[in-house]
Amino acid sequence: MRPILNSILLVAGLPGVALMGPGPAAAQTYDPRYPVCMEVYSIDGSSIDCSFTSIAQCAATASGQSAQCYANPYAVQGRQPGLGPSPPRRNR
Repeated sequence: MRPILNSILLVAGLPGVALMGPGPAAAQTYDPRYPVCMEVYSIDGSSIDCSFTSIAQCAATASGQSAQCYANPYAVQGRQPGLGPSPPRRNR
């Protein structure tokens, strides 16, 4: 009787294993040092190149290709110090 119970538990657990996915995902292709990326589309899929310093530079490279330029979501944004929220004002 015990082997049947183990078989049932094994079969019941297999769908949960299938939902976990095929394995680890690929590393990010975005380079945070450059603010513009280009995604090139081909029959085999697409590739992302984040080596552009401006939309104009990317657009010139993308010209004539099935491609799209966009802002790099991982780009390091320059923040000016001291622009945080101001302290609350006190009533007199």
